[in-house]
Amino acid sequence: MARLPRLCPTDIPQHVIQRGNNRQVCFAAKQDFAVFAGWLDEYAREFSVELHAWVFMTNHVHLLVTPREEAAVSRLRN
Repeated sequence: MARLPRLCPTDIPQHVIQRGNNRQVCFAAKQDFAVFAGWLDEYAREFSVELHAWVFMTNHVHLLVTPREEAAVSRLRN
């Protein structure tokens, strides 16, 4: 069965979790965290997503974001 389309209502905060494949390590070095943070900031601005808070763990990321345009969170994650 196909996955249902993801709901992405504008102007409503969302908790986003992104995990490594099979919970594998995403960030192997401290430098990886800094690079990811830079990309996250850049793409949040590009896709009109307000970034309120984040937690970077070695194998996953938690984000608290508010999309300002339709489907903005989905575009941010690609």
